Amino acid sequence: MEALAAVRLEPYADRRPADLSGGQRQRVALARCLVTEPDVVLLDEPLANLDRHLRQEMEETFREFHARSGATMIYVTHDQAEAMALATDVAVMSEGKLLQVATPEEIYARPEGRLVGGLVGQGAILSLKSPYGDRRSLDWIATQAMLLDLGPGVDADILVRPQDVELAPEGFAVTVVSILFEGERYALKLALPDGQVLKAYSRQPANVGEEVRVVIRSGWRL
Repeated sequence: MEALAAVRLEPYADRRPADLSGGQRQRVALARCLVTEPDVVLLDEPLANLDRHLRQEMEETFREFHARSGATMIYVTHDQAEAMALATDVAVMSEGKLLQVATPEEIYARPEGRLVGGLVGQGAILSLKSPYGDRRSLDWIATQAMLLDLGPGVDADILVRPQDVELAPEGFAVTVVSILFEGERYALKLALPDGQVLKAYSRQPANVGEEVRVVIRSGWRL
C-alpha cells in the first residue's frame, strides 16, 4: 500500500492492471519496483505511448520515485525534454558511440562537436571564419565580426540557440524565410546573406521575405 500511495494508485488497489489505463499501468510497474527496493532501474522509452498530460504526470512520478527509492535510474529516451527534465547526467550516443556525458545544463550550453550540438536542443550551426583561437564562448562583438567576415580566421562551426537571437535595429541584416505561431511566441527562420539559416523567437509577427536585423547575444564554437 505504501508503494501504491507513492504512485497515487491507492483508490485502484482492488483492480487488476489489465483494467487500468496505460498511464496507470506504468505506475503499477513503478510500484512493483518500489516493493522490491532495487539498486538500479532501467526505463526504456517508458512514456512513448502516453499523451502529453499523462507524460507530464508520469515525469513527476518518476522524480518522486527516484527521490523515494534512492535507486540509480537509467532512462533511455529519444525525447530531449524528458532527458533534460529528469536526468542528473545525460549521455548522448550515435551509432553505438558515446559522444558526451554531462549534466543537462552542461550538455545544452556547451556541447562537444557538431553532432551533439545538432542533436541537443533547437539551434542553428553556422559555418563562419573564427579568429578567436581556443575561445569557445562568443558574445555579440565576436559573432558580429565573424558574420561580417572581418580579418583572417579558420572555418569553425558556431552553435546559436534561438533564444540568443534578438531582433534589434542595431543588428545584422537577415531575411525572414518562414514564421510559425507557437501560442506564446513566433518561431522564425532567418536567412543570412550567404544562405545559412538562423532560428529566432519573437513576440511580434513578421512577414516572409521581410528584412529584419538581429543581434546574436551568445554563440558556442563547437
